[in-house]
Amino acid sequence: MLRILCLALCGLLTGMRADPGALLRLSMDLMNHEVQSAMEESHILEKMAAEAGKKQPGAKPIKGITDLKVSDVLVPVITLNFVPDVGIFQCVSTGMTINGKSFMGGNMEIIVVLNITATNRMLQDEETGLPMFKSEGCEVILVSVKTNLPSNMLPKVVNKFLDSTLNKVLPTMMCPAIDAVLVYVNKKWANLNAPMPVGQAGTVKYALSSIPTTTANYIQVDLTPLVQEPEGNTIELPDGGEAFAAPGDYAEGSSQLLLSAAFLTGELTLLQKSFGVKIKDKKIGSLPPLTTKTLAGFIPAVAKAHHKSKPLVTQIKINKPPKVTMKSGQSLLHLHGTLEMSAARRKGKAPVSLFLLEVHFNLNIQFSVQEDQLHMTTSLNRLLSLTRKSSSVGKFNEQDLTGFFTDYLQEAYVPVVNGVLQVGFPLPDFLGMNYNRAELNIVENALMLNLKLE
Repeated sequence: MLRILCLALCGLLTGMRADPGALLRLSMDLMNHEVQSAMEESHILEKMAAEAGKKQPGAKPIKGITDLKVSDVLVPVITLNFVPDVGIFQCVSTGMTINGKSFMGGNMEIIVVLNITATNRMLQDEETGLPMFKSEGCEVILVSVKTNLPSNMLPKVVNKFLDSTLNKVLPTMMCPAIDAVLVYVNKKWANLNAPMPVGQAGTVKYALSSIPTTTANYIQVDLTPLVQEPEGNTIELPDGGEAFAAPGDYAEGSSQLLLSAAFLTGELTLLQKSFGVKIKDKKIGSLPPLTTKTLAGFIPAVAKAHHKSKPLVTQIKINKPPKVTMKSGQSLLHLHGTLEMSAARRKGKAPVSLFLLEVHFNLNIQFSVQEDQLHMTTSLNRLLSLTRKSSSVGKFNEQDLTGFFTDYLQEAYVPVVNGVLQVGFPLPDFLGMNYNRAELNIVENALMLNLKLE
């Protein structure tokens, strides 16, 4: 069962070596936690012990012992080890008391300490595409056996009986527990590839790229995220050949989720239309009044065209998909579009366009996690270029407006972007992962979440 858990985690980890997407790297600490939780939550050993005392249809009675009952099942101690290219080897150490009527007459009490071992191989379910653990090679090893029979009473006969009886009954009684726990763990992958909404903008689905792989230190799972618009159109993730991998200096025993810059770009592309905005406010933050009079301080021709001060109307459109770039410690959101500034007129009349500029600017991205969603907030990093496309007020040097529009974008436009980003982006739903304690770091071409156990 531990093995299965490992395998599932592995599937998640194999994520993104060459293709854009997501990568999961699952450590032994996480695997131990999940398997132990599955054992405790399922109460499977106790259930199996209870079943052992019932008469099973078609089952042959055990010669020499009747009225079999099992009690006092010890809390299992679980030990896991990664088996490279296979999955997880697990050992469950436990104990119990077996009661019954012995062949010698009277009540027999047998106190057993045993180890259940199995290899949990990670597979991929052909029907669902989900990770799936399957146990193989289950064995039950007796560590010690004590009875209430006198030690001098036919020791050889009694020991032979106990050995043959227990080796006969225990595997059929305890090995199904491994399979049952794996079923329990497999269910925790059920929502991994379910579409999850990004507000009303579309959905994100995480699919396994391949069967998870196991190393001596972790399970790695490759995920290929599918980003879709409401109409069902799939957004193709950019492939700039920017492969990424988890840094090699991660803390021993830690688990990571990596989300590629290409994948985050795809998610933000869902919001591209929402980044377009028309701004009519006359007073915004610390900016000077947004009127033709203020603008005339930078472009004198505006005063000639509009003798009376009029409010400005600004329309910003993002006409290229957003792009996320990442290097160690910094993530930027690049936006390309147009900025048209117009002079407002009386109600019912359309504003008069003053000029249309092509703009390229980038925003610093700060990441945070709330429950099972990734959130972003931005601040202006740089206004990279301004190019005049058209003008009704004659020629002017658009570079003279760099300072004005730098302040304008930060005060008037960045809040719009941050409002749109409040929608949040869903994180992979696997093994009931709680992301609230995750530590976030920006690495080369990816955002890395160090996953913490509760």
